[in-house]
Amino acid sequence: MEERKDAAYFKKLAEQLMFRLTDEEAEWIKKEFDTLMSQLHLLDAIDTEDTEEMVYPFEDETYYMREDTVTNVITQEEALANVKSKIEGHFALPKVVMKDD
Repeated sequence: MEERKDAAYFKKLAEQLMFRLTDEEAEWIKKEFDTLMSQLHLLDAIDTEDTEEMVYPFEDETYYMREDTVTNVITQEEALANVKSKIEGHFALPKVVMKDD
């Protein structure tokens, strides 16, 4: 059986991802996660034993894929025209540092 996640788990996970959650936010995420998990359990309960796998959602012969065509291409110079700072043709941004409370 899977372990139930509590609000503290989500607060710790958020800190590992370099952002902080309030107690209320962590509790809201926990409730949303519990709802999602119960919905996934409902989907798991559906018997799909005799269901044929599909490559595309439409098996009709009229279904087609559009051609992959390149349109509206801009140059690197155009893309970087309004950039405040660039290095060797790339956007240059300051390092993001998480401050302690």
